[in-house]
Amino acid sequence: MPEIKVGVAAACLLGVVVLFQLALAAGAPWGAAAYGGRAALDDGRLPPRYRVASAGTAVILAGALWLVLAAGAVISPTPIAENVLGVGAWVLVGLFALNTVGNLAGRHPVERWAAGGITAVLTILCAWIAAKR
Repeated sequence: MPEIKVGVAAACLLGVVVLFQLALAAGAPWGAAAYGGRAALDDGRLPPRYRVASAGTAVILAGALWLVLAAGAVISPTPIAENVLGVGAWVLVGLFALNTVGNLAGRHPVERWAAGGITAVLTILCAWIAAKR
């Protein structure tokens, strides 16, 4: 039962990040809080290639959201081998840990502290899910 709560918590955090990336892709003026703050245009939006990258990131993170729900036993996965869910969860641990380092090196306080905090918590939650598999 605790894995379900951990899976839901991780999915909620991932949902926030997916929405943030979709907003960036749609032209929200939050570019200074992403990509190290170096890509923002004068109006705060991201240039087209970074907006495409944010859209792609949102798709990948939506897949990660599904993975934590399946690996955390919140939803029943489609016919996927159990070890794929476990390995996938460990891959997310590594990716979120690396992303935390990058976020903490960011220039903008939102990227450094909010995004860094979110990815640090996601690292821990995904490690919990992976360890329980």
